[in-house]
Amino acid sequence: MITPFQFTSLPVTRWKNGGGETREIVSRPSPDAPFLWRASIATLNADGPFSLFAGVDRVITLLEGAPLWLRGVEVNHRLERWQPWAFPGEWPLATDGIHCVGRDFNIMTQRERASAQVNVITQAYTPGSSGVALVLQGAWQLDNQRYEAQSGISWSQTQPGEMFPLTPDATLLLAEIMLF
Repeated sequence: MITPFQFTSLPVTRWKNGGGETREIVSRPSPDAPFLWRASIATLNADGPFSLFAGVDRVITLLEGAPLWLRGVEVNHRLERWQPWAFPGEWPLATDGIHCVGRDFNIMTQRERASAQVNVITQAYTPGSSGVALVLQGAWQLDNQRYEAQSGISWSQTQPGEMFPLTPDATLLLAEIMLF
C-alpha cells in the first residue's frame, strides 16, 4: 500500500511524555507492541527530555531550525540539519540548545522485528518494499506523481518504483524499513 501525505494535513498529537507535539506520517501495527515501525515529524519549541521506548531503535533527522545538542549519560551529539542519527529508544536523552522553532523527522522500529536506514539523497533511486520518502526541497517524482517540499509517500510491502529528482535542487529524505 502506498499512501501520499502532506505535512500540513498530518494529525497533531501530544508526545508520550507530554512535552511537545508530533505529526504522525505512518504507524504500522504490531500484535504485541504499539507499532512495528512508525514515522513522524516533531515540532521543537523548547529543550526537554525524549520519551523512552524500550526495545525500539530510533533515527532522528533535523529538518528545520538551528543545530542542537542531544545529551545523555555518555552521549553528547550535535544534531545538524539533514544528518540522520541513530540511537536506542531506551537512552535517556534531552535536547539542549533549542533557540527557535524547528522540526525533526523520527523513524522508530521494533528492534527484534525491523530496522531503518535513513539517507538524504539527490539522485534517482529505487527503494525497497517498505519505507517513507519526504521531499526536503525541490520536486521529486514518487510513485509516478510529482511531490514538492514537505510532502511525500509512505509504503509497506509494495514497490513504489524509481524515485527521481525533477528540479536541480531536489533533495529527498528516504527511510527504508527492513523487516526480519
